[in-house]
Amino acid sequence: MNTYFKIKSQLDHFSVDIEYEFESGVLVVQGESGAGKTTLLKFISGLKNPEVGKIAFGEQIVFDHIDKINIPTRHRNIGYVFQNYALFPNMTVAENITYGIKNMIDFKDKAKREKLLSYCESVMNTFHIDHLKKKYPRNISGGEKQRVALSRAIVTRPKLLLLDEPFSALDEKTKKIVYKEFEQFKQNFHIPTILITHSSLECEMFADQKIVLENGKRVN
Repeated sequence: MNTYFKIKSQLDHFSVDIEYEFESGVLVVQGESGAGKTTLLKFISGLKNPEVGKIAFGEQIVFDHIDKINIPTRHRNIGYVFQNYALFPNMTVAENITYGIKNMIDFKDKAKREKLLSYCESVMNTFHIDHLKKKYPRNISGGEKQRVALSRAIVTRPKLLLLDEPFSALDEKTKKIVYKEFEQFKQNFHIPTILITHSSLECEMFADQKIVLENGKRVN
Protein backbone atom coordinates (compact mmCIF):
# COMPACT_ATOMS: atom_id res chain seq x y z
CA MET A 1 0.00 0.00 0.00
CA ASN A 2 1.47 3.34 -1.06
CA THR A 3 1.24 6.27 1.33
CA TYR A 4 1.18 9.58 -0.51
CA PHE A 5 1.06 13.12 0.81
CA LYS A 6 1.28 16.47 -0.90
CA ILE A 7 0.83 19.28 1.56
CA LYS A 8 1.02 23.05 1.19
CA SER A 9 0.04 25.43 3.96
CA GLN A 10 1.08 28.81 5.32
CA LEU A 11 1.89 28.81 9.03
CA ASP A 12 2.81 31.71 11.28
CA HIS A 13 6.57 31.20 11.03
CA PHE A 14 7.04 29.38 7.70
CA SER A 15 5.21 27.77 4.82
CA VAL A 16 4.87 24.00 4.52
CA ASP A 17 5.47 22.51 1.08
CA ILE A 18 6.11 18.75 1.16
CA GLU A 19 5.37 15.96 -1.30
CA TYR A 20 6.40 12.34 -0.84
CA GLU A 21 5.28 8.77 -1.51
CA PHE A 22 6.45 5.52 0.01
CA GLU A 23 5.20 1.98 -0.30
CA SER A 24 6.09 0.21 2.93
CA GLY A 25 8.54 -0.01 5.81
CA VAL A 26 9.64 2.90 7.98
CA LEU A 27 10.00 6.44 6.68
CA VAL A 28 12.19 8.44 9.05
CA VAL A 29 11.63 12.20 9.15
CA GLN A 30 14.48 14.27 10.55
CA GLY A 31 15.17 17.97 11.01
CA GLU A 32 15.91 20.58 13.63
CA SER A 33 13.32 21.58 16.23
CA GLY A 34 10.65 23.70 14.58
CA ALA A 35 11.34 22.30 11.10
CA GLY A 36 7.75 21.09 10.71
CA LYS A 37 8.07 17.40 11.58
CA THR A 38 5.23 17.18 14.11
CA THR A 39 3.14 19.51 11.96
CA LEU A 40 3.51 17.04 9.09
CA LEU A 41 2.11 14.24 11.28
CA LYS A 42 -0.79 16.44 12.32
CA PHE A 43 -1.66 17.10 8.67
CA ILE A 44 -1.47 13.42 7.76
CA SER A 45 -3.57 12.35 10.75
CA GLY A 46 -6.22 15.02 10.22
CA LEU A 47 -5.54 16.85 13.47
CA LYS A 48 -4.66 19.83 11.29
CA ASN A 49 -5.89 20.63 7.77
CA PRO A 50 -3.58 21.93 5.03
CA GLU A 51 -4.74 24.71 2.75
CA VAL A 52 -3.76 22.76 -0.38
CA GLY A 53 -2.92 19.13 -0.91
CA LYS A 54 -3.79 15.48 -1.15
CA ILE A 55 -3.26 12.61 1.29
CA ALA A 56 -3.93 8.99 0.36
CA PHE A 57 -3.38 5.56 1.90
CA GLY A 58 -3.38 3.22 -1.07
CA GLU A 59 -6.60 3.81 -2.97
CA GLN A 60 -8.27 5.59 -0.06
CA ILE A 61 -8.05 9.37 -0.34
CA VAL A 62 -8.43 10.93 3.10
CA PHE A 63 -7.80 14.53 2.08
CA ASP A 64 -8.08 16.35 -1.24
CA HIS A 65 -8.66 20.10 -1.31
CA ILE A 66 -9.80 20.01 -4.96
CA ASP A 67 -12.48 17.34 -4.48
CA LYS A 68 -13.27 18.66 -0.98
CA ILE A 69 -12.47 15.36 0.71
CA ASN A 70 -11.55 15.53 4.39
CA ILE A 71 -12.01 12.27 6.30
CA PRO A 72 -12.15 12.89 10.09
CA THR A 73 -9.19 11.67 12.14
CA ARG A 74 -11.19 8.92 13.84
CA HIS A 75 -12.06 7.38 10.45
CA ARG A 76 -8.59 7.48 8.89
CA ASN A 77 -7.46 4.30 10.66
CA ILE A 78 -4.14 5.75 11.76
CA GLY A 79 -2.13 4.73 14.80
CA TYR A 80 -0.52 7.74 16.48
CA VAL A 81 2.01 7.63 19.34
CA PHE A 82 2.61 11.08 20.85
CA GLN A 83 5.78 12.18 22.63
CA ASN A 84 4.01 12.08 26.01
CA TYR A 85 2.25 8.75 25.14
CA ALA A 86 -1.22 10.20 26.03
CA LEU A 87 -2.36 7.20 28.06
CA PHE A 88 -5.66 7.36 29.95
CA PRO A 89 -4.65 7.63 33.64
CA ASN A 90 -7.86 6.09 35.01
CA MET A 91 -7.68 3.01 32.78
CA THR A 92 -5.57 -0.07 33.34
CA VAL A 93 -2.93 -1.10 30.81
CA ALA A 94 -5.33 -3.65 29.31
CA GLU A 95 -8.12 -1.07 29.10
CA ASN A 96 -5.79 1.45 27.46
CA ILE A 97 -4.68 -1.06 24.84
CA THR A 98 -8.15 -2.34 24.00
CA TYR A 99 -9.73 1.13 24.01
CA GLY A 100 -9.16 1.58 20.28
CA ILE A 101 -10.86 -1.68 19.36
CA LYS A 102 -13.79 -1.60 21.77
CA ASN A 103 -16.17 -0.66 18.95
CA MET A 104 -14.76 -3.46 16.81
CA ILE A 105 -15.59 -6.21 19.31
CA ASP A 106 -18.80 -8.02 18.47
CA PHE A 107 -19.82 -9.77 21.66
CA LYS A 108 -22.37 -11.85 19.73
CA ASP A 109 -19.65 -13.26 17.49
CA LYS A 110 -17.52 -15.28 19.87
CA ALA A 111 -15.04 -16.44 17.22
CA LYS A 112 -14.39 -12.91 15.97
CA ARG A 113 -14.10 -11.59 19.52
CA GLU A 114 -11.61 -14.27 20.49
CA LYS A 115 -9.55 -13.67 17.35
CA LEU A 116 -9.38 -9.93 18.06
CA LEU A 117 -8.43 -10.41 21.69
CA SER A 118 -5.83 -12.99 20.68
CA TYR A 119 -4.28 -10.42 18.36
CA CYS A 120 -4.11 -7.98 21.28
CA GLU A 121 -2.30 -10.63 23.30
CA SER A 122 0.24 -11.17 20.52
CA VAL A 123 0.93 -7.43 20.35
CA MET A 124 1.40 -7.22 24.12
CA ASN A 125 3.68 -10.25 24.01
CA THR A 126 5.79 -8.59 21.32
CA PHE A 127 6.40 -5.65 23.64
CA HIS A 128 6.64 -7.82 26.77
CA ILE A 129 3.91 -6.05 28.73
CA ASP A 130 1.32 -8.83 29.14
CA HIS A 131 2.16 -8.98 32.87
CA LEU A 132 1.15 -5.31 33.30
CA LYS A 133 -2.52 -5.70 32.26
CA LYS A 134 -4.06 -4.75 35.60
CA LYS A 135 -1.70 -1.89 36.43
CA TYR A 136 -2.39 1.80 35.89
CA PRO A 137 -0.07 4.19 33.99
CA ARG A 138 1.00 5.89 37.24
CA ASN A 139 2.39 2.56 38.47
CA ILE A 140 4.57 1.68 35.46
CA SER A 141 7.88 3.03 34.16
CA GLY A 142 8.44 5.37 31.23
CA GLY A 143 9.63 2.50 29.05
CA GLU A 144 6.54 0.49 29.92
CA LYS A 145 4.28 3.45 29.12
CA GLN A 146 5.95 3.73 25.74
CA ARG A 147 5.28 0.04 25.02
CA VAL A 148 1.65 0.41 26.08
CA ALA A 149 1.23 3.41 23.76
CA LEU A 150 2.76 1.48 20.86
CA SER A 151 0.55 -1.53 21.56
CA ARG A 152 -2.59 0.62 21.71
CA ALA A 153 -1.71 2.18 18.35
CA ILE A 154 -1.05 -1.19 16.70
CA VAL A 155 -4.01 -3.30 17.86
CA THR A 156 -6.42 -1.45 15.57
CA ARG A 157 -4.38 -2.73 12.59
CA PRO A 158 -3.86 0.82 11.29
CA LYS A 159 -3.13 1.57 7.66
CA LEU A 160 -0.36 3.88 8.83
CA LEU A 161 1.52 4.30 12.11
CA LEU A 162 2.78 7.76 13.14
CA LEU A 163 5.49 7.94 15.80
CA ASP A 164 6.56 11.33 17.17
CA GLU A 165 9.92 10.95 18.95
CA PRO A 166 8.66 7.80 20.71
CA PHE A 167 12.00 6.88 22.30
CA SER A 168 13.26 10.35 23.30
CA ALA A 169 12.17 10.21 26.96
CA LEU A 170 13.75 6.83 27.66
CA ASP A 171 17.06 6.23 29.41
CA GLU A 172 19.80 4.54 27.41
CA LYS A 173 19.34 1.12 29.03
CA THR A 174 15.61 1.10 28.36
CA LYS A 175 16.13 2.35 24.80
CA LYS A 176 18.25 -0.68 23.95
CA ILE A 177 15.48 -3.00 25.13
CA VAL A 178 12.71 -1.13 23.32
CA TYR A 179 14.79 -0.87 20.14
CA LYS A 180 14.89 -4.68 19.95
CA GLU A 181 11.15 -4.89 20.53
CA PHE A 182 10.45 -2.26 17.87
CA GLU A 183 12.61 -4.15 15.40
CA GLN A 184 10.62 -7.29 16.18
CA PHE A 185 7.39 -5.34 15.65
CA LYS A 186 8.67 -4.08 12.30
CA GLN A 187 9.45 -7.60 11.14
CA ASN A 188 6.21 -9.17 12.42
CA PHE A 189 3.49 -6.64 11.61
CA HIS A 190 4.57 -4.85 8.39
CA ILE A 191 2.65 -1.64 9.09
CA PRO A 192 3.82 1.40 7.06
CA THR A 193 5.32 3.79 9.61
CA ILE A 194 6.46 7.40 9.74
CA LEU A 195 8.99 7.90 12.52
CA ILE A 196 10.16 11.31 13.71
CA THR A 197 13.53 11.22 15.41
CA HIS A 198 16.58 13.39 16.04
CA SER A 199 18.69 10.27 16.60
CA SER A 200 21.08 9.24 13.83
CA LEU A 201 21.29 5.81 15.48
CA GLU A 202 17.51 5.31 15.27
CA CYS A 203 17.60 6.47 11.66
CA GLU A 204 20.35 3.97 10.86
CA MET A 205 18.55 1.14 12.69
CA PHE A 206 15.00 1.60 11.41
CA ALA A 207 14.88 3.75 8.27
CA ASP A 208 13.91 2.14 4.99
CA GLN A 209 13.60 5.66 3.58
CA LYS A 210 14.48 9.07 5.00
CA ILE A 211 13.56 12.69 4.42
CA VAL A 212 14.97 15.80 6.09
CA LEU A 213 12.84 18.89 6.70
CA GLU A 214 13.93 22.48 7.08
CA ASN A 215 11.42 25.29 7.54
CA GLY A 216 8.60 23.08 6.33
CA LYS A 217 10.34 21.86 3.17
CA ARG A 218 12.34 18.81 2.11
CA VAL A 219 16.05 19.45 1.78
CA ASN A 220 17.16 15.97 0.64
